[in-house]
Amino acid sequence: MTSSATLSKPVLSRGDRVFSRSAFFAGGMILVTLAAVALFLILQSIPAFFATSETASILPGNFWAYVWPLIFGTVWAALLSLLIALPLSIGIALFISHYAPRRLSAVLGYIVDLLAAVPSVVFGLWGIGVLAPAAQPVFVWLNTYLGWIPFLGGTVSGTGRTILTAAVVLAVMILPIMTAICREVFLQAPVLHEEAALALGATRWEMIRLAVLPFGRPGIVSAAMLGLGRALGETMAVAMVLSATGLVSLRLLTSENPSTIAANIALSFPEAYGTNVNVLIATGLILFIVTFLVNAIARWIVSRRAQFNGAD
Repeated sequence: MTSSATLSKPVLSRGDRVFSRSAFFAGGMILVTLAAVALFLILQSIPAFFATSETASILPGNFWAYVWPLIFGTVWAALLSLLIALPLSIGIALFISHYAPRRLSAVLGYIVDLLAAVPSVVFGLWGIGVLAPAAQPVFVWLNTYLGWIPFLGGTVSGTGRTILTAAVVLAVMILPIMTAICREVFLQAPVLHEEAALALGATRWEMIRLAVLPFGRPGIVSAAMLGLGRALGETMAVAMVLSATGLVSLRLLTSENPSTIAANIALSFPEAYGTNVNVLIATGLILFIVTFLVNAIARWIVSRRAQFNGAD
């Protein structure tokens, strides 16, 4: 019995054992690093949860009164950028994968991937020097003719450095990674399904709607959540573009804009001292939790979709 079990057990070469242990070590290091970061944030954040305006000068009252507008601004800016970038990324990915000629699609794919290599500070400079001045007249027009919409009401900012401008900059920044993921997923759509739809008389758009988009829905969700996570944690571009006042406001065109957690940490940390440092680290812990929840929800949606497809 023992001899047969020994014979059936595969014998790994030295190279296989080294690679297996190296991969296990690399995967374990990710968990250890994540746990170390979380432990550091938790330990350093404990004094902030009990701090008041008397012990921390940056607090208006208690910690939650300070962090709530930052949470709102972070989520609001990220959702706006996702709302702008997601349709564009899907459209660009479909054009590259199913409409453009092969040479043109290769060039466009290279250009889109090249956008991901641009530093965020460059996007911030572009937002301040080009986008904000160009968008300000557009904001005035929107406020004049569509000011009855609550999001577009109020007094228009004279500089164009609004939450909408910051969202557009974030959308440009997350567009490459979302487009790349959607493009690769669309290219993996079963060719037989596409040919069957075309053979039944479907147009190219009907074929995409019936065969490509349903197959790529998990990939689209993953791309959206990955882009959302990138937008939640972006720092320099938002800090440079957004003229923040720390207020909670849904208006997109005014100068009364909420700030984001990452931008607030970058702007406030150089002058922070004592308990103020713990308060800023605690806001980082909140951002860490929000980003973790976004990625966990994305994993759950993709896994549920995969199980649903497997059941079918």
